[in-house]
Amino acid sequence: MRCIIIEDQPPAQRILKKYIDDMGALELRGVFSDAIQAMEFIGKEPIDLMFLDIHLPKISGIDFLKSMQNPPKVILTTAFPDYALESYEFNVVDYLLKPFSFQRFVKAVSKVSLKTIIPQGDTVAVSSKEHPKEIYIKSGYEHIKVVIADIIHIESDADYTEIIIEHKKHLSSESLKFWEDTLPSDQFFRIHRSHIINTEKIEKLVGNQVYLLNGSILPIGRAYKDEFVKRILN
Repeated sequence: MRCIIIEDQPPAQRILKKYIDDMGALELRGVFSDAIQAMEFIGKEPIDLMFLDIHLPKISGIDFLKSMQNPPKVILTTAFPDYALESYEFNVVDYLLKPFSFQRFVKAVSKVSLKTIIPQGDTVAVSSKEHPKEIYIKSGYEHIKVVIADIIHIESDADYTEIIIEHKKHLSSESLKFWEDTLPSDQFFRIHRSHIINTEKIEKLVGNQVYLLNGSILPIGRAYKDEFVKRILN
């Protein structure tokens, strides 16, 4: 996904560049200190996503959006929460309030990666190939890279979720709903109010239980069973 940064503060530029590099699914095409420079670049180069600061010299990020006919997808970055409601009038993807964590950054970008960007501004649904192959899970002061295909299942436990990989697990503060929305839906399925499984890790189905390749046996919730069985057996 081709992206640019429009941000006049060097520390914020450095953070965004690092996050973009760590994400892997993004290709940084340019960094601009004001919207005028960015406007000239966008007129020449196709861009899918821009990280746009609101407080910029010459012209604000909001006024810049107002001036564009068919803007790329936009994630706003700002230290001021006052503009949140106004910004959503322009159909921005997300609103990142500085300072934001890498996990929060990934969550914002994942909202874009669920769609293919068309140069004219239209969007169409895409296959799971559009999803990132890796995701970072915040654990204490660390961000741990996890290959999505290696995830066996995810379990909700009170205020956090457990990401189960063979021989280990990671704790995440994100909700089960976050993972349900973020992971590719043709590979991951919610089978219970507390469980999401990687359907490629299924060994067998027995009654109302799923047996996974790592030896886990999980219940299938009544509300999820019909759709799940239809997905697996058809």
